[in-house]
Amino acid sequence: MFLYLVGLIALVALYRWYRETKRVPNVSDKYVYITGCDSGFGNLLAKRLDELGYHVIAACFTEKGEDDLKKSSSKKLMTIHVDVTNSESIQKAAAFIKSKVGEAGLWGLVNNAGLSVPAGQCDWLTIQDYKKMLDVNLMGVIEVTLSVIPLIKKSQGRIVNVASVFGRISPVGGAYCISKYGVEAFNDSLRRNLKDFGIKVLCIEPGFFKTAVTNTEIMEKNIHNLWEKLPQEVKDDYGSDYVEKVLKLMKEQMPKLSDPDLMKVVSCMEHAISAVYPRTRYSPGWDAKLFWLPLSYMPTLIADYVLARDNVKPAKAVV
Repeated sequence: MFLYLVGLIALVALYRWYRETKRVPNVSDKYVYITGCDSGFGNLLAKRLDELGYHVIAACFTEKGEDDLKKSSSKKLMTIHVDVTNSESIQKAAAFIKSKVGEAGLWGLVNNAGLSVPAGQCDWLTIQDYKKMLDVNLMGVIEVTLSVIPLIKKSQGRIVNVASVFGRISPVGGAYCISKYGVEAFNDSLRRNLKDFGIKVLCIEPGFFKTAVTNTEIMEKNIHNLWEKLPQEVKDDYGSDYVEKVLKLMKEQMPKLSDPDLMKVVSCMEHAISAVYPRTRYSPGWDAKLFWLPLSYMPTLIADYVLARDNVKPAKAVV
């Protein structure tokens, strides 16, 4: 009986592998719009899809990002400036895309643009800090998506939303986890709403990778900036050596946690765009698969204990 069960599992795994190897045809006729292409996952995905023959429309926030991407890609790739917090910029980009794709429509949208700072203890942040990140990481995703849904309906294409494993569990303060939970919710409702139009909506939930999100220099600067703005009363709550201890712990742990192989994420994004049968969710990174996702299913008591175990305690923590 045990051997039959093992055989059945192996057969299912083989079938799934074979099914996921199938790719959509005529990629040279398909247009894909990617946000956040200045660096990181978006930049690498734009180059990868360009190599595969797609018409890539890469949205960058900076002129430097556009110039650098053009230099390392084919002439087929197009770059545009998009500020995902600016409605006029988003609509201008949508109009440009419509003029390019015509009646064939837009095959794919990859919502990749995002911020990781400001991030810190919840009571270190102002409402403006929360709004700034939510405008980019959540409202930007929603508005960009709404701007091109009519074009994706024409092609019965794909929408790929880059969330995070921190959209499943919230170990840090600030708006980052909140925004990613929001992306997860938007992704789920969008997937169910657009299924009847033949549109597939997929979600990428990466673990820790070596990007700007996990850059210790950026994180250190962020923590110092927040600390300097705090009222003395709040500083006293945490203690004068709190920041020093947090930075020491961060510098010890972050290099160990961050996977330098960004192509693990990019391969998932490419599969979501190119596969005939894409997965509903992708969780690239062993930390995501073996730690964060299992922890997110644990009872709250256990998850809280595990996450608090190595935390630096404030000076006035109640024992």
